[in-house]
Amino acid sequence: MISKLTGKPASQRGIALPVMLIMLAVMMLSSIYLLRSTNSTTMTTSNLAYDSSLAKAADLGLHTAFQFLATQPKSTLVADIPAAGYVATMAPTQGVNHPDFWAGAATVEDSAHNRIQYVIHRMCMLPGAYNAAAPVNNCTLTAAKQKVASQTGLGNSLSTDRSEYAPIPELHYVVTARIYGARGGNVVTQSVVMMGP
Repeated sequence: MISKLTGKPASQRGIALPVMLIMLAVMMLSSIYLLRSTNSTTMTTSNLAYDSSLAKAADLGLHTAFQFLATQPKSTLVADIPAAGYVATMAPTQGVNHPDFWAGAATVEDSAHNRIQYVIHRMCMLPGAYNAAAPVNNCTLTAAKQKVASQTGLGNSLSTDRSEYAPIPELHYVVTARIYGARGGNVVTQSVVMMGP
């Protein structure tokens, strides 16, 4: 190209090449970020599905423990039953991460060969009867209602109506189940069961 002012050929500056290289670098970095983001989303979804399947498998431990509590005579629940994963006391300072929390736990295996460990704790400080006179046992109790439905007719005053509670309270039992997955994941689930002594 010839310059109109000087009549000499104009020097070419070559600015298009560096601009294009910068644009290509930005596009390349954006595509790498997009690819990594897609992979992260896929891995997150896969991990959530894996945790969900472990949680469903751990429910077998809760169900097995509940069946034991439902079929066991209440008079035998005052002492530990190691074969069934039952512990008649619960230390308030021990959480699920404490190794002593799982002392006396039982194991069950599901159809997919997952090993689920579970333990049942009666929420009492001492073994024995919940209402023992000496030593005094400190248990978590809830008074159960005998009659939930109101006995007062429609349109009548409710001022004389009151809830009627059972004379014997219900004891609390904490059922805890855990499972360790093959890929390093683990799930701990808990349930509280209230039953009469």
